Amino acid sequence: MKRVFWLLIAALATAVLYYVSRFWTYRLWPRDGLFGVEALRPQGGLVGRWLRGTDFAPFELLIWAVGAFLVLTILQKLYDLTTKPPE
Repeated sequence: MKRVFWLLIAALATAVLYYVSRFWTYRLWPRDGLFGVEALRPQGGLVGRWLRGTDFAPFELLIWAVGAFLVLTILQKLYDLTTKPPE
């Protein structure tokens, strides 16, 4: 059961990371945003939107990749802390 839980966490993290990247192309909810939150627009690309107008905008993909690596590393560390090593 614990393995299924961690697989679901990993799948959810992957979906969120994909959504905040510029590669999200799906329009699964209306224009006014997910659950009415305008910041969660259907076309994704949140990292680019957050960096727009800053000096870091040209490095959007690099910043997203480093952030994704950090999130997945933290998830791996949490998994390692909550599961016992095989004997």
